Amino acid sequence: MAEPQFRTPKGTHDVLPEDHQYMTYIKKAVRHRCRQAGYRRIDPPIFENRAIFERSIGEHTDIVEKELFLVSGKAAAGQDAEQGVEYALRPELTAGICRSYIEHGMQQLPQPVELYAIGQCFRYDRPQKGRYRQFHQVDLEVIGLKDPSLDAQLIHVCMKILKDLQIADRLTLQLNNIGSADNRRAFTAALKDYFIGKERHLPEIDRRRLQSNPLRLLDSKEHDTQILLKSTPTLDQFIDDASKLYHTTLVEYLEELQIPFTSNAGLVRGLDYYGQTVFEIWDGSSGAQNAVGGGGRYDGLIELLGGSPTPGVGAALGIERMIWHMKQAGIKAPNKDQVDVFVAQLGPDAKKMCLQLISELREYGVHTIGALGEASLKSQMRLADKFGARFTLLLGQMEVKEGKIILRDMAAGRQKSLSFGKAVPEILKLLGSEHLDTYSMTDQLGNVVDSGD
Repeated sequence: MAEPQFRTPKGTHDVLPEDHQYMTYIKKAVRHRCRQAGYRRIDPPIFENRAIFERSIGEHTDIVEKELFLVSGKAAAGQDAEQGVEYALRPELTAGICRSYIEHGMQQLPQPVELYAIGQCFRYDRPQKGRYRQFHQVDLEVIGLKDPSLDAQLIHVCMKILKDLQIADRLTLQLNNIGSADNRRAFTAALKDYFIGKERHLPEIDRRRLQSNPLRLLDSKEHDTQILLKSTPTLDQFIDDASKLYHTTLVEYLEELQIPFTSNAGLVRGLDYYGQTVFEIWDGSSGAQNAVGGGGRYDGLIELLGGSPTPGVGAALGIERMIWHMKQAGIKAPNKDQVDVFVAQLGPDAKKMCLQLISELREYGVHTIGALGEASLKSQMRLADKFGARFTLLLGQMEVKEGKIILRDMAAGRQKSLSFGKAVPEILKLLGSEHLDTYSMTDQLGNVVDSGD
């Protein structure tokens, strides 16, 4: 086979039909659990003013400094550029959702406002196993009210989704409270004091972090940094009593919901907007390296983006990571893409009759393909076998004259002739009503059904 002229860009991948089976299954679980909990779906734009991400995520985070995809082209060269606006592909969904909350006056709605999104995000990161430059995320946000019970309920919904996907037992919930902004400023000052004279022992990446974002040292993966951190002041020494009480109450709620967790004093999360509750969902065997998701409180983010002071808490789950865990656990996503019937034909009159037959079978919920090309019946039978069709209907020139059609059971290797008008009822009987893929925009009560998107 010839070498392809074009390939996917580095760090991206085609979502092939077999992986879409998993994606569809995951989205169904997400929609189900979110609807139960009162979340409504939102889809912010894939690109936004880059200042939104710089303000919310932090100018001195890895995402903004190294991983932000900037948008170029007509927009960058046009009126927006003249006004000093630059766009970036979204690296996460929270900032865009919070911008939408402000822009559309959602503070006038009953609070809290519960929103969820499913979509693609982009980070110019070094590609590795389970980490792509274009990836898919599930995002849940609860905006407008601060209460540890909301944190607990958000975590509960996330864990329910993972349990539905049968991978919760492969994962561990890591939990921490990083206190108020004042607490973190005091700790940051103490951290800088500790490292005076020790900077030369830090790797270059962490020397930069020490100056720009010292909290990021706590989740550094560098070996030398980890050794030095063993003797540093700890964040929990600077947490105020109100934050400790908030965390204690959250823990009580998680225990009430029977959600197991691990207290992790080193967990700080990589984004500047977090405060108070932070959590991550780690791979039970490899830890943070293959984290499935995480989140926390961002009570200052709405104000930072130009809105009134408004509390919020959110979480994100990586769809590619969830798919990887499902495959590792041997979990197969339900597949409704099977071919029930292949319709083979020979001659123009037969093809014309088959088109209406195919349409009628599909309308009844039978997965049907056929009436393809001008190949011989023998070749079409081989094709039906490759498609894995359960039954084949054969209509040749003789059958057209006699008003009959041949029904072949592909697995059993048996066939019989029946009148053309009895083909559809016979197929429906053989398949059984429970295996028909019927479709309706509304259910019996007139409510819109799950779209499957």
